[in-house]
Amino acid sequence: MKKVLLLALSLIIMGCGTMEFADFSRNMKTAEKVDLGKYLGTWYEYARLEVSFEKGMTKTTANYTLLEPDRQGRTRVQVLNSGIKPGGKFTQARGKAVLPDPAEPGRLKVSFFGPFYADYNMIALDEVNYQWVLVAGSSTKYLWFLSRTPQMDPNVFARLKSIAEGYGYDTSALIYPQ
Repeated sequence: MKKVLLLALSLIIMGCGTMEFADFSRNMKTAEKVDLGKYLGTWYEYARLEVSFEKGMTKTTANYTLLEPDRQGRTRVQVLNSGIKPGGKFTQARGKAVLPDPAEPGRLKVSFFGPFYADYNMIALDEVNYQWVLVAGSSTKYLWFLSRTPQMDPNVFARLKSIAEGYGYDTSALIYPQ
């Protein structure tokens, strides 16, 4: 009985580390050309859907730096998310992102908790100047509008909102953490 439980637990844990994308993610068109060198650096959250791990946070940023490739030779990026929690306390969360398939540079898997990976889909990206990106997760619960500055051009924001709405996101529920 113990062997069966151990085997089941092992399979569950291995499944958590999978680099497969959710069906919702697979149905999204992502950026086809991503110059990771231009993507690295600091991004400000201009708008997002509220999620439990960022609940009430303001002045939120994400900083990306290149790491050594993993054992399979896949590109890896360190992710450092930071912001101000309710009550004024500064907080940071360090994670990593992996590019599972170089043929799909707009799809990453990101992990902040060991073997658990989440979908990170760049569904719109300024592929020239890298000034904005629209990042979607594996369902309509996860959406971030990122910009190189705390502000975003209203015309760009309107276009990105339209793209998000086309995938079923409720943009009336967006919050503006800056």
